Amino acid sequence: MNKTLEKRKGFETRRIVRTGRPPRELAGEVEARILDAARHVFLERGLAGASVDEIASRARAGKPTIYARFPGKEALFTAVVMRNVAQVTDSHLHVPIGANIEERLASVGLAVLQQALAGDTIGLMRLGIAESRRFPDLASSVHRKARERGVEVVGRLLREVAQSNEIDRLPAFAPERLATTTRFFLDLVLLPMIMRALLGEKLKMLHAEIEPHVARSVAFFLAACRSGGIA
Repeated sequence: MNKTLEKRKGFETRRIVRTGRPPRELAGEVEARILDAARHVFLERGLAGASVDEIASRARAGKPTIYARFPGKEALFTAVVMRNVAQVTDSHLHVPIGANIEERLASVGLAVLQQALAGDTIGLMRLGIAESRRFPDLASSVHRKARERGVEVVGRLLREVAQSNEIDRLPAFAPERLATTTRFFLDLVLLPMIMRALLGEKLKMLHAEIEPHVARSVAFFLAACRSGGIA
């Protein structure tokens, strides 16, 4: 009888360990699975049509595991978009290179734009736009967070480029103006190509135009900075 109880107690202990919170070293892997599954479901079904049940099934994770990390679909969608933004703007991937200021700025613009036109970025942006009438607060919040993250990361790169060249003395690169200068840079480099992609132009065709577009944008940007046009 005692052996039977010991075996039963041992089984219950093992069962509790298996169903508990995953080890810390695996927590990131679980969250990555959840976000990957959520991205696929959102892109296939939209935010309104997506269900946490389907996301849980695809992620091979229980709903309690998902809700412990994300309060609901809106939080999941925000996390999916912000992870994508981090991948596009990851400063570790974008080390400014080039023999002069034009080439170094172009290297930053090329890296960010190439990332923005790759993967699911355009699909997620289309989804956010499509859902903006139904979830206006969510759409504006995601856009604001994505914009702030881009300005923060690219701003550091622009400061690095400016400090290695004579333009660090220009008013546009003063610490209190750097965020505004970065927004102008991103608008010049990213927006025209992003808008064309959102409106259905083939990404392969757009990729062929990236280098000349970035070169023109950087030339215009530097001319504006040097003439005091960005403040």
